[in-house]
Amino acid sequence: MKKLATILAFVFAFTFTTQAQKQKKRSHKRPQLTIEQHTNLAIKKMTLDLDLSENQKNKIKPLIAAKMTERKAFMEKRKEARKERKKHTADEVYTLKSKMLDNQIAMRNSMKEILNKEQFEKFEKMQKARKIRTKKMKMKKMQEKRGQKMRRK
Repeated sequence: MKKLATILAFVFAFTFTTQAQKQKKRSHKRPQLTIEQHTNLAIKKMTLDLDLSENQKNKIKPLIAAKMTERKAFMEKRKEARKERKKHTADEVYTLKSKMLDNQIAMRNSMKEILNKEQFEKFEKMQKARKIRTKKMKMKKMQEKRGQKMRRK
């Protein structure tokens, strides 16, 4: 009986410590940067990667600022929908994805006009690499969620 009681005590202690560690991990959020800060960081990264001139930086800055503003608004809408547990209809999903693709096409065309041929090719490679990284991260998150669901059952 004593052995059973000590084993149960260890199991409870172990469970509580792991739960506390999970809570700590979730509480660490990145500081929220302003749109201006995001824009400046993006321009600096592009300058390092693509060797942009001052003229090119000045042309790209408003494009990126607009993109960041749009992204922030979209994220706010998504947070609200998530709080309300609202699901989008098929038509809403279609219009959102269509708008997103139109924005990507417009951005690509604008960048094609601003950058020279070598810079644009490098920009395209960077975009493809980012897309691959994003997919990998999504897959990793999905696997983690599945693992958590399996542990709960």
